[in-house]
Amino acid sequence: MDILLGFVIALAIALTGVGAGSMTTPLLILFLRVPPTIAVGTALTFGAIVKIISVPAYLWRRQVNPRVLGFMLLVGIPGVLGGSFLLSSLKGSGYEGWLYAILGTLIALTASFHLYRTLRPRRGSGQHDRSPLLPWLTLPIGAEVGFSSAGAGALGSIVLFGMTKLSAAEVVGTDLCFGLLVSAVGSAFHVSTGNYDSWLLVKLAAGGILGAITGSMLAGRIAPLPMRLAVLLMLVILGTQLAFHGQSAVLPHLQAVLR
Repeated sequence: MDILLGFVIALAIALTGVGAGSMTTPLLILFLRVPPTIAVGTALTFGAIVKIISVPAYLWRRQVNPRVLGFMLLVGIPGVLGGSFLLSSLKGSGYEGWLYAILGTLIALTASFHLYRTLRPRRGSGQHDRSPLLPWLTLPIGAEVGFSSAGAGALGSIVLFGMTKLSAAEVVGTDLCFGLLVSAVGSAFHVSTGNYDSWLLVKLAAGGILGAITGSMLAGRIAPLPMRLAVLLMLVILGTQLAFHGQSAVLPHLQAVLR
């Protein structure tokens, strides 16, 4: 089951470009009953492993812009460390219901926003180079990645299209490299604090590597837009379900406080 889950997630990433963390975290929590902090740490590490397979091709084709990537990482890395620290500090504090609700809401909102941008006709990359402003936007993206493992792929590409004059291929390559680096930093933090499941990660990675290779072979043969829309709709549903799952745990505590 775990190997198959890793395969399906990596296959969807390769075919649609939707981020690994957005899919992995809710699936681990809802279907495998993994605690939220462990799910985020495992999802971040799994995402870094899957992205390692794709990044070298973009580097080889020189489709990663070092200047723009530097602006993104300037505060993106402190952001992911801050988000990771916040999530780790809530581990075992009795706020698990709140974590479910917050994680589900973040994932559902991120997927909904990305769905809107996918359906909305894109005008192309930005007409003006405003890349020096990127740190102000990548700080919250990094924090969301560290806290929920979601956001680097979906929000990063939107920011790059709006703030830079990069080509579509450069946007994908630069954002993929940004997602890999912040995922690696976040996963290193969570691994160092024990917020991951090593055996689950091995099984996910085994299926994920096979899924990434299969997806790269199928890319171009399957229409990506219908696949992306289906995956994003699934993420909205999963995020909403996770939020309601958390709400059911939070409501008794709120009622007790109000009494």
